[in-house]
Amino acid sequence: MADEHHEEHDDHGNTVSAWFLTLSWIVAWTVAAVAIIFGGDLVVWTVIALVASVALAAVAGVMKKVGLGRKEPRPIPPTREEWEADRKSATAGGK
Repeated sequence: MADEHHEEHDDHGNTVSAWFLTLSWIVAWTVAAVAIIFGGDLVVWTVIALVASVALAAVAGVMKKVGLGRKEPRPIPPTREEWEADRKSATAGGK
């Protein structure tokens, strides 16, 4: 079942720009958290992490614009009625 689901759908964001943004935010907030734990000022390091997050989001946006993001629009999931009709026809065709 899991293989069927994977084959029927496109990926939903597995792109270079998306991974860059995810990993860079993890690093930025981890650095801020460690600095706070080791005695850094909470407000200062929170502001630093927020500014870094905005800057990294801008970089990811540029990466997306130069072609490292999604190449085609995000797929639109079927409505409940469409999904049920497809499921019914697949079940009827399999019998």
